[in-house]
Amino acid sequence: MILPIYIYGQPVLRKVAKPIDTANYPNLKELIENMYETMYNADGIGLAGPQVGLEDRIFVVDLEPLADSEHPEFKGFKKVFINAEITERSGQLELVEEGCLSIPGIHEKVPREERIRIKYLDEELQPHDEVYTGFMARVIQHEYDHLDGIMFTDRISPMRKRMVKSKLANMEKGKVSCHYRVKTV
Repeated sequence: MILPIYIYGQPVLRKVAKPIDTANYPNLKELIENMYETMYNADGIGLAGPQVGLEDRIFVVDLEPLADSEHPEFKGFKKVFINAEITERSGQLELVEEGCLSIPGIHEKVPREERIRIKYLDEELQPHDEVYTGFMARVIQHEYDHLDGIMFTDRISPMRKRMVKSKLANMEKGKVSCHYRVKTV
């Protein structure tokens, strides 16, 4: 089932998500399927619980659509991150353009560390402790930020924030146009 994607201005996007009680979470597998379906419908590569109105620490990522001869490492990179915790960030800050399904039409350069270490449970509730670098690390950090109530526009330069301020204000008023199902204020 395709879920509505919550747009900038929705309070759930600013809340710190709560850990999932994996022993008592009803329909977890169905939620994961719905999140993937919603993400694909919106042409995204990542989607976090708060973006579909949930205060739960879960996000999905699928980089397969970006796999090509230049990025063969993206082939088969489809993961669910439950109760994730980034335990280490290192390397140089890299400034790369990002977008977000919850902030349609805005793309800005965001500084992020080039390397992370993350602990999480997968869709089978198996624990992982993994290191990611480059674009994979960037996508994971972007989705992880959603779990802490942080939007990518919070990380851009003050000058760029001023330049997108009116677009964000319009989104907060529900003035947004997308090809996918959304939830506005």
